[in-house]
Amino acid sequence: MRMTHPLEAFVDDYDILNVYMKRTLFNGESSKFYLKDSKGTISPLTLLEKSFSATDDYTKYRLKLKEEFRVGEEYTLFEEHCRTVPVRYGHIVKTDRFNETYTDTISDLGCYYLPEKTRFRIWSPVASGVLVVLYEEDGSRCFVDMTRKKQGVFETVIEEDLLGTKYHYLIKRNGEIKKINDPFSPFSGPNGKYSVVDNMALLPKPKKYDLPKMKSNCDAIIYETSIRDMTSMPNIGIKHPKTFKGFVEENEVTKEKMTGFSYLKSLGVTHVQLMPVFDFGSVDEENPEIYYNWGYDPVQYRVLEGSYCTNVQDHRCRIEEFVEMVEKLHEAGIRVNLDLVFNHVYDKETNDLDQMVPNYFFLINENGGLSNGSWCGNDIDTRAPVCREYFVRTCKKIIEWFDIDGFRFDLMGILDIETINKIRKMAQEIKPDFMIYGEGWNMPSFVPEHLRASQNNQALMDKVGHFSDSFREAVRGSNGELPNKGYAAGNYEKLGEMSKVLSGELNRYSSPEKVINYVECHDNHTLWDKNHHACLGEDHQTRMKRQALANAITVLAQGVPFIHCGQEFGRSKQNLGNTYNMSDMYNSVNYNRRNDMIYLVEEMRKLIQIRKSRSCFRLSTLEEITAQVKVSNMDNKVCVYSCEDSVSKCVSFFNPSPFEYTYHFEQAHDVLFDNGNKNHGSLNTIKIAPYSAVIVEKKK
Repeated sequence: MRMTHPLEAFVDDYDILNVYMKRTLFNGESSKFYLKDSKGTISPLTLLEKSFSATDDYTKYRLKLKEEFRVGEEYTLFEEHCRTVPVRYGHIVKTDRFNETYTDTISDLGCYYLPEKTRFRIWSPVASGVLVVLYEEDGSRCFVDMTRKKQGVFETVIEEDLLGTKYHYLIKRNGEIKKINDPFSPFSGPNGKYSVVDNMALLPKPKKYDLPKMKSNCDAIIYETSIRDMTSMPNIGIKHPKTFKGFVEENEVTKEKMTGFSYLKSLGVTHVQLMPVFDFGSVDEENPEIYYNWGYDPVQYRVLEGSYCTNVQDHRCRIEEFVEMVEKLHEAGIRVNLDLVFNHVYDKETNDLDQMVPNYFFLINENGGLSNGSWCGNDIDTRAPVCREYFVRTCKKIIEWFDIDGFRFDLMGILDIETINKIRKMAQEIKPDFMIYGEGWNMPSFVPEHLRASQNNQALMDKVGHFSDSFREAVRGSNGELPNKGYAAGNYEKLGEMSKVLSGELNRYSSPEKVINYVECHDNHTLWDKNHHACLGEDHQTRMKRQALANAITVLAQGVPFIHCGQEFGRSKQNLGNTYNMSDMYNSVNYNRRNDMIYLVEEMRKLIQIRKSRSCFRLSTLEEITAQVKVSNMDNKVCVYSCEDSVSKCVSFFNPSPFEYTYHFEQAHDVLFDNGNKNHGSLNTIKIAPYSAVIVEKKK
């Protein structure tokens, strides 16, 4: 129990009140307690249990109410020394009865604008009163009472044209009045200072383009990048760096230098996964150069990040420029996946959802303790019915507003299975090839393990992908121990694991569509920097070959390949790991380094085209893989990976050793790729150079 005052009282059920007294207040002793409601009626409370906390230095009193607690009523607790404290909402918001009583659909909550009137609706069953505060043009404010409706909804209608009017809500609960923005609105001022009256129907949507058809998720090649990082390097021809607008900016300079969007298009990837683009709290939107952050600290879930637009004072600008960006990506044939952070918030104590209904949207235990499986101090509770509905509908609106093609969920294991399944079902009803995947780590939250959307429960989540830590560990080696080698760095003991991960992990996942194969992402060290430790003493050329080898394994393995921006040229962050707040100097995409390592980039482009043009690398069922994929080895060092479809059979050789090997076929095979430059044309005998990947094909 974390106490902020010497005396605290929480209503934890409809007839139960828990009181906590610090030992510094009358030694934590009180023999009588009373409850006073807003009408002045005072009722004695019955003591059910008294307990002591040796570690936290307080006494806990479990008390029974004479009459049931009336949700939305203001109460004050009195104890025998006439000390008083407002009664706060505790675990009552987690009870089945509360959830059954206050289950209003949230489909029409928020601000709904028409020229002749605007309706405001907010859900706060625990509030004793709510005001909507409108900002006049001269800076003055107008306070409008909202009427309590059924199931804890407050509403008011103002019959004026309020387009562009700034507003916020004042909610009275727990003996306090709290200011909140509208958590249902996409329109916000800089740094969440206020919400703005508007209607998304008045803004343009992305134009529709015919994108290449996807038969399964295995057709995807995902490229993860940051809006800011992609264009933050100086002097690369971008007029609006670090913004949505700059992300898709093209001109003669960017085309000549092959930077930003021009470079992205040249790679041939099918999907770009954008690191968080919705409002986060760690960058000042009005002064974005002061702070750097990846954005995994959400504030407003339906508001786009203002530091990524060119005019944060214009509430429409961030939306219009984001729409334009998505449109240009689609025009280029690239789908857009968004990285969503639904597992925690930047600051629970000031978050609009928590201010609206304290504790309801977060995982807490009966003593008010916060779940911390995210290691960020709080965890979202997606099992709570209105919370689940809020996030499902948020996803729906993102798809409808912005024509998005996929979601990647940060720490998806904090969320629950039912929520992820609802999002997946909703999204794929809109777009059948919509991608849903995330970090399925089994995080230590308050959600029971059998309900977590973790990879341990993958069989309960149809068509939901999970980042494969098995693939990462086999090919890259341990994240935690930098000298720990993976197979691509020369650890031959990983050969057994390679057989499994190249084959879509038949022993672990019910479909290769669920397997997201990666050796590098925004977290931890880049692969190049990790190999600085794992391959200590090896020369630059050898490490380049190891990088290409890891890239080849990632792109060609059964499942869904995931490439972190810059992985294709050995991106370095100066040997630093988690650079989430370490400035542009460490995080910018370095196009000079890209130029120096252009050979690696060209190899990645070839690998991507090989995968896209040959379906044997994109088998989508376990049955196909079982029948059509075989993995063996040579000398317990070289991995031999063969896969076939109705058109051809491809054989890939991955050699992380310093030795050259020879492999003989009865019939000649065409060489598709060889970064050891030992083979050309059509051959019966293949030479596999040290530290190389060789791919050959035999047409049927």
